[in-house]
Amino acid sequence: MDIYQDVLRPIVFSGLKTDPEFLHKQFMQISTWLDCHIDRPLNSWILNQLQQNFSIADARLEQTLWDYQNHTGAGSENSSPTFGSSVIIPQSVVFKNPMGLAAGFDKNGTASGVWSSFGFGYAELGTVTLHPQPGNPTPRLFRLLADQAALNRMGFNNDGAAAMATALTAALQRRPRPIPIGVNLGKSKVTPLEEAAADYLGSFRLLKDLGDYFVVNVSSPNTPGLRTLQDAPMLSAILSALQQENQNANKPILVKIAPDLEWDAILDVLDVTLSHNLAGIIATNTTIKREGLKTQILRETGNLVKDEAGGISGAPLKGRSTEVIRFIRKETKGKLPIMGVGGIFTADDAWEKITAGACLLQTYTGWIYQGPFMVKRILQGLLVKLEERGLSNISQAVGLEEN
Repeated sequence: MDIYQDVLRPIVFSGLKTDPEFLHKQFMQISTWLDCHIDRPLNSWILNQLQQNFSIADARLEQTLWDYQNHTGAGSENSSPTFGSSVIIPQSVVFKNPMGLAAGFDKNGTASGVWSSFGFGYAELGTVTLHPQPGNPTPRLFRLLADQAALNRMGFNNDGAAAMATALTAALQRRPRPIPIGVNLGKSKVTPLEEAAADYLGSFRLLKDLGDYFVVNVSSPNTPGLRTLQDAPMLSAILSALQQENQNANKPILVKIAPDLEWDAILDVLDVTLSHNLAGIIATNTTIKREGLKTQILRETGNLVKDEAGGISGAPLKGRSTEVIRFIRKETKGKLPIMGVGGIFTADDAWEKITAGACLLQTYTGWIYQGPFMVKRILQGLLVKLEERGLSNISQAVGLEEN
């Protein structure tokens, strides 16, 4: 019996019909308290109990990305990237397992030390913007229970890059980082599109020494005009500014794309990504499409879902995100690491994305629906699949469906 799925979720989701953003805030307050007071015996005991129940350690799940010098691990097929006349070799990052917490959950990085206790191999913080901003009006987060999905139009609500820098600095002073931490960078709503590059650059400068990798988010549907930054000229300006600043930091920088791009547009993004020697692609963000949804009306607003603004995440995104992963893998001949996100609920879902070409995976909506045991169940399932196929490491399964 899974207490979360069989007892707690039905009560909270369907019985009490508690506002999802309220629940998220309460959970984040508890997680932040645990992280900020890790030196207290009670907090340390709680996190150790979580670790024992929700995590799994196995060398077969470990990967090292961007290990160009030793030519081992995912991404090693790349030659050393260059920028102008300088060589940029992203710092290698060791991931204990491929399951990561997607951006959007820990927006301000206040609980970065907690996520390993839930079994995650890494966590991506943010989306963070240079300027603090409240986000869009509430309500702005909705469950689509019949679809195992969520609709959100949060609008990059966060306390700003300087606040995240303070939180991450304090966390590193408390204890060594248990898992890699990524930082997802977005554009401030108040910043004009033509000044986007400077906005992303400002955040990167504040945080570049505090993240293990960075993500350029130009694909959220909830900031006006943001998705136009996926167009090659505007994206190129952003990446050029970041990589210039990155010449000494040598941090892996990835770009996160929308699932709604046409294939030609994805090829344009790949061209820009490769020309600026980025470290990888995250596929994909939420979708603005509404086809095939079972939920027709939002209970909270009384409006048709098709008339509501925001991006859909969860199960409806699974197929399209995998298609995009497969396409990127094929077009880049497996030389560009891919983080796969969208509709991951089970080990089968995870395996599908890995064999399509994803080195790493991320979850948010699936974790909310499946509960805290989900990561452990997926990892155990992946180990079974490795054994069935006689594979010794998860990296050998990346893109396996091509063979």
